[in-house]
Amino acid sequence: MPRPRPNTYHHGDLRAACLRAARELLEEDGSAALSLRAVARRAGVSATAPYRHYSDREALVSAVAAEGYRELAEHLARAHPAPSTPDELAAVAVAYVRFALEHPALFRAMFAEPCDPTSEERVAATEAISAYVRTIVGAAFPGVDAEALSTTVWALVHGLAFLHLDGKLDSSSPETVAAQVTSAVHALFGAAPALSGTARGAAGPTA
Repeated sequence: MPRPRPNTYHHGDLRAACLRAARELLEEDGSAALSLRAVARRAGVSATAPYRHYSDREALVSAVAAEGYRELAEHLARAHPAPSTPDELAAVAVAYVRFALEHPALFRAMFAEPCDPTSEERVAATEAISAYVRTIVGAAFPGVDAEALSTTVWALVHGLAFLHLDGKLDSSSPETVAAQVTSAVHALFGAAPALSGTARGAAGPTA
C-alpha cells in the first residue's frame, strides 16, 4: 500500500486530496474500503480533516460520483460529439459500457452506492447526463417523445453495462462488447416500428 502523504494539505486543497484518496481506495479495494477514516489515512491528514468537506460517507461518495458523471459525459462526447443516427447512438452506447468496464469500482459508486440526495454537485452532474441523453435522442429521432425514449435508451445501455460488469454477458474483448451493445441498440430501434404497428392493429381501426 502506498505510504501516506505528509500532512501538508492546506484548507484549499484538502477536498481534492480527499477525492484523490477516495478514488485510489475504490480502484484498489472497491467500495468496502471507502470510509472517511481510510481516506484520511491515505491522504496523510488527521482523522477529522475530511469532515471539513464531507459530513459522512454518503457525502464523500456523492462527490466521487459527481466526478464520475462528469468524466462519463466527457467520455461519451469523445465517442461522438453530436450523434444523430442509430449507428452514432450505438457508438455512444458502446462508449458508456466501456467506461463501466474500464472503471468498475467508480461506476458502481456512481450508481449502486447510497449517496447524499441533497448533494447539489451530484444532482447537477446527474442532470447533465440526463440532458445529454435527451438531446442526442431528440436529434436522432425528431418528433418522438424524447423524454420517454431517452429513459428507454439509458435503461437499456445501463442494463447492458451492469450485465457486462457482473459477468452475465461476454466481455472478453472490446470487439465482443461493441458487437453486443450495437446489436442491442439496433434491435431496440428496429423493433419500435413493428411494435407500434402491432399496437395499432390490436386497437382496431379508427373512425
